[in-house]
Amino acid sequence: MLGNGAAMVTKCYNTCFTISNSKEHFLVDTGGGNTILANLEKKNIKIENIHNVFISHAHNDHITGIVWIIRAVCQKIINGKYDENLYIYSHKDNLDIIRTISNLLLQNKFTKYIDNRVILVPIENGSVLNILDWNIKFFDIKSTKLLQYGFKIILKNSRVLTFLGDEPYNESLFEDTNNADYIMHEAFCLYSEKDKFKPYEKHHSTVKDACTNAARLNVKNIILIHTQDNNLDKRKELYAEEGKEYFKGNIIVPNDLEEIIL
Repeated sequence: MLGNGAAMVTKCYNTCFTISNSKEHFLVDTGGGNTILANLEKKNIKIENIHNVFISHAHNDHITGIVWIIRAVCQKIINGKYDENLYIYSHKDNLDIIRTISNLLLQNKFTKYIDNRVILVPIENGSVLNILDWNIKFFDIKSTKLLQYGFKIILKNSRVLTFLGDEPYNESLFEDTNNADYIMHEAFCLYSEKDKFKPYEKHHSTVKDACTNAARLNVKNIILIHTQDNNLDKRKELYAEEGKEYFKGNIIVPNDLEEIIL
């Protein structure tokens, strides 16, 4: 977990993570700034070992960090230290945004590699790709705000992880979520703090909502992501305490830079 926070956090980084296989890393979202580079460095994840990135949607806390990834990769290319290509997967509208902000913010010496060594790969609802020898199915999460994709990944040990993005679970995703070994579900705040943070007005879920879904979907583990940062020192304890009232499986509340063994 390179970050686990919601959009306006200041005490941790925005939600983004890698799924790692030996030395290669599949990067999912990039947060909103160059802290993405700092946190990769802290985990000793080298830019030259990232060749696949997925951007779920166009909110700035998920997409704007991609400019720093592109710049870092292109600098490695210039220095002759980046083999093969960087592939960025997202739906077409997001890829258009990535192209635009890169052209606005980066020098030509970097952007000239877009479509050459930095390949923008459009995906659609139901697209299935093989990335790092994993089968990954991408799907529309049915966002109420803007088009957003999640995915279901089948790991080499046959375990299934489903990433549901940062909005409430939609029943249309039942087939790709039911009986999963892991689901990554946003938990904007504790249910007990709903009056303070107003998650429903912002189209988000509480810990209670996420764990109720996990129980109904018969999943084994739930990873709670995209949270507030008002109680970082006690977040694990508080979220697990509320969640266990509704879900008897394993509740994982990761901190930034924490590793989860799947």
